[in-house]
Amino acid sequence: MAPGHTVGRLMRRPEFLAVAGTRRKHVAPGLILQVRRHDDKQRPADGGPPIRLGLTASRKVGNAVVRNRARRRLREAARQILPIHAAPGHDFVLVARGDTAERPWSDLIGDLTAALKRLGLWRETEG
Repeated sequence: MAPGHTVGRLMRRPEFLAVAGTRRKHVAPGLILQVRRHDDKQRPADGGPPIRLGLTASRKVGNAVVRNRARRRLREAARQILPIHAAPGHDFVLVARGDTAERPWSDLIGDLTAALKRLGLWRETEG
């Protein structure tokens, strides 16, 4: 099995809205994970990454400094977990919450892991 998949980015608002529109999500203290399976309407270009990620932090999270810190932490958590453990063929949106910027790192990683397992998208690695 390959060590991991490449992770692409969701960039446009309609892509984010499509993921949110599926209403398939898991809410944890440090983050919200929304998921959408690739289909004919929305998927990466041929040869594109099998996993795509979007990050968002609303003003409810805090000022610009806090929102940026929350997004950086979510991006790093996703970089460590998604390529190895997330099922390919999905778009993921990580939404920051009020505790994201200050939550202990191990708890934030645990939140993302639990969300993937709860949604049935966790893959164990071999080796």
